[in-house]
Amino acid sequence: MVKPSGAQCNLDCAYCYYLHKEALLEQPKLARMSLQVLEMHIRQHIEAQSGDVVVFSWQGGEPTLMGQEFFEAAIALQTKFRKLGQRIENNFQTNGLLLDESWCAMLKRHRFLVGISIDGPAELHDIYRVNKGGGPTHRHVMQAVQLLHRFNIPFNALCVVNRVNARKPIDTYRYLRDTVRPQIIQFIPGLEPIGFQKVAPNHWETGNALTINSLLAKPSASSSVVTPWSLDPDDWGYFLTRVWDEWLRRDYGRVFVDQFENVISQMFGQGPQKCVTAPTCGKGLALEHSGDMYSCDHFVYNEYRLGNISQVHQREMAFSEQQRTFGNAKIETLTKYCNACEFLGLCWGDCPKNRFIKTPSGEFGLSYLCAGLKQFFAKAVASRQEISRRLA
Repeated sequence: MVKPSGAQCNLDCAYCYYLHKEALLEQPKLARMSLQVLEMHIRQHIEAQSGDVVVFSWQGGEPTLMGQEFFEAAIALQTKFRKLGQRIENNFQTNGLLLDESWCAMLKRHRFLVGISIDGPAELHDIYRVNKGGGPTHRHVMQAVQLLHRFNIPFNALCVVNRVNARKPIDTYRYLRDTVRPQIIQFIPGLEPIGFQKVAPNHWETGNALTINSLLAKPSASSSVVTPWSLDPDDWGYFLTRVWDEWLRRDYGRVFVDQFENVISQMFGQGPQKCVTAPTCGKGLALEHSGDMYSCDHFVYNEYRLGNISQVHQREMAFSEQQRTFGNAKIETLTKYCNACEFLGLCWGDCPKNRFIKTPSGEFGLSYLCAGLKQFFAKAVASRQEISRRLA
């Protein structure tokens, strides 16, 4: 995941896990990837691929801050370094505020897949997704959505499920399904522990860690271990199970919800489609504007820096011992509680960045979202027979 503008963004979303990187990594006030670094990345990324398809993922911050000329240059470089028979694909995640007809013409011409960040209807979206002045942004996002439809550009909707919209699952889902009408709906849990701006995952102080289901761990508690906007585990379970019921009853085979397609893939032996539910991780490396590479998009901290592509080929960093250790730690550090869980094969302990509470027996390293995930997996497994009938 390439961050060409670093952590800079034209929004000030309360729950953003990346804005603080500007201070943490001491980024310049106008962080921009140079054409030199861009060329190094594209050449190295293509060199490292052995398959017929090479995917470039542009994120941020906000990637549209780079301007169209940057992406035109990227396309030209991809054409220059592309191997015979390779197909290049591009996607980027945007808040949509800068998208206009000119942008959409460029995206259409180069066949970009777009990800639009939207948290539901205006009354839910505008709670946390605000501009630099604290004002609402929903209207502008929907203008971008309408443009994408008009230009027939495929796009996905990325919805951060937070403390508020988690309690409005059907309102959120139906709005995305019926009004936004994306190609894919992605739900991700909005969750960060207190102090995440400075403390890297797995470098937490474990002595005062709370136990699963402790009321003191709830986002509403004054001494909570998570930020006030973070998702309550029980609300995560409620959200996913309520949307699952609606989706299975009305939209199965018609609406693509990534969590649901993922769990079905796992239940029927086709493996995970998402890193968070795989036994190991480490394939979602992040490249900063400077050429610095990190183990994961959610682990952009100095402790997880792999090197700089101006000094080490990114292929070497991706397969380095440091990165292999990082990826394998996901399964090697599972708690006994996880290993004994009936849903282990669907969960694999969740994302390591979420493992900061204790099991009932006091073992540290359990996902904060465990209780909610169990609710959802129980619901999904109970639907297996119904899904088998539909697949037949």
